[in-house]
Amino acid sequence: MSRILVADDEQSVLDAIAYALEREEFEVDTVTDGEAALAAARGSEYDLLILNVMMPRLFGTDVIRALEGEGTAPIVLLSARDAREDRIEGLELGADDYVTKPFSPRELVSRVRAILRRQEHELHRVGLIRDIPGMELDYERGIVVRSGERISLTRSEVRLLGLLAEHAGEIVSRRTLMEHLWQSDFVGGERAGDVHVSNLRRKLGSDVIESVRGEGYRLRV
Repeated sequence: MSRILVADDEQSVLDAIAYALEREEFEVDTVTDGEAALAAARGSEYDLLILNVMMPRLFGTDVIRALEGEGTAPIVLLSARDAREDRIEGLELGADDYVTKPFSPRELVSRVRAILRRQEHELHRVGLIRDIPGMELDYERGIVVRSGERISLTRSEVRLLGLLAEHAGEIVSRRTLMEHLWQSDFVGGERAGDVHVSNLRRKLGSDVIESVRGEGYRLRV
């Protein structure tokens, strides 16, 4: 049984989500502010987090930032804001999906199931530990070890690096990269993918990922 944390300061929304998930036999914990969400995520193991963006004490996006490098549980952001920039910001931070209010609890459950299936598939395909030329990717914990240094990655950075490693030496198109990162109703613009590549280069070194003009990116081997 998958365990899910739901954080939202609107009790009616919280109750509706919890009810829908529990009907599908998920185990659900609920909290009503960002600090409680962060403490719960650090204090227990969850298979997925559902975080409202605008919460007291800490926003959902702040919780994502605080959890960077502390595990790779998928994250769904909820928000009443539907602007493209808000969606892209959430996805750039490492969220796996961005759902705008009002929404159908049934639709949310469907998205949760899709994310968990994808997570399981990726873990089986990539493996918990993957050797990459000059470094080692710990997919489960979201870290890379390079020259003895532990480097924390966001979930999206882990998935991006895993995809490039799977096709090491081959060009991966920007569109393929985006579809791999966000297999949901919304696929962010290519700028969001470029941001992840830029962040990976900053963390791992500019020599790791090569840009191929007009085609995409490849991991140097």
